[in-house]
Amino acid sequence: MKVLGIESSCDETAAAIVEDGHTILSNVVATQIPFHQIYKGVVPEIASRKHAEWILPVVRQALSEANLTLDDIDAIAATNRPGLIGALLVGLTFGKTLAWSIGKPFIAVNHMLGHMYAAHLVNDIQYPYIGLLVSGGHSIIARVDGVDRLEVLGTTIDDSVGEAFDKVAKYYDLGYPGGVIIDNLAKKGDPKAFSFPVPKMDKGDHRYDVSFSGLKTAVIHQADMFLNEGYEKTTENIAAAFQETACKTLVSRLLRAVEDTGLTKVVAGGGVAANSRLRAMLAEHKELECIFPPLKLCGDNGAMIAGVAYHFLKRGDRSPLNTTACARIPQFKRGLANLEAFGRR
Repeated sequence: MKVLGIESSCDETAAAIVEDGHTILSNVVATQIPFHQIYKGVVPEIASRKHAEWILPVVRQALSEANLTLDDIDAIAATNRPGLIGALLVGLTFGKTLAWSIGKPFIAVNHMLGHMYAAHLVNDIQYPYIGLLVSGGHSIIARVDGVDRLEVLGTTIDDSVGEAFDKVAKYYDLGYPGGVIIDNLAKKGDPKAFSFPVPKMDKGDHRYDVSFSGLKTAVIHQADMFLNEGYEKTTENIAAAFQETACKTLVSRLLRAVEDTGLTKVVAGGGVAANSRLRAMLAEHKELECIFPPLKLCGDNGAMIAGVAYHFLKRGDRSPLNTTACARIPQFKRGLANLEAFGRR
């Protein structure tokens, strides 16, 4: 079964064709980074206009690289939540219209389920496992029992980890996107130069939660206070210490979830899953089986959307053509994720 997946939730116009949920026949991503760099962040109006301009040629390129025509496609899938509403509507509307025009099934896919599935595209991963979903919009630790069966154990109580990276980079005028720039700068710095605070949330409902607002504030406004004796306040040292603290915050909560559930398999997804220090830090824990997507599948892409859609189609699910886009999903609650959070309608 060949599925054409379309992703347009933020600033990447992406389309891919995936066969049987695993074999990537093509994966085209048109990035808008040059258009947003001057603003040091994504401008929603620019993103929407670029999606409208690029969506057709990107889909055509995906078909061409797979050496297929629309007659060879069995279904169309597109992201419908969460993300920038204007950007989402471009891909969703295009996908629904294309499916209707060629008489093929349509599946709307939650962007976050796509990120959690990305590693499955190149690995044979058996459920259950602990999922670490880290991106510009979300920081989630969950027990994963299926493609759309997630039990949310913890999430951020304020900023996501990716948002913290971008805001620190913006304050220090490092450029955009912040995550990659800080990761590279950190390799030239010393993480011991600063002792930035790690949030203490060890009890009750917040046992697996993370917080990055305090860390962000310390790095931006109070760096001098946390500078250790004998070190210089350089951009490289700030980047290294900030990244080290952010990754330790995530890994500490993740290890807590591993200990409490007994699940030693960890699968990561999302843009921050590309961070080199996070990968290295998890690799230090030999008791864990840690699986990451390839770097090209950590960011937004159509392959992860097509992969998820295959499993929905296989079990007989379809999305109606009046399916709408949703910029946000309701606040994640601990326990089994409901259709409002992870559903497709």
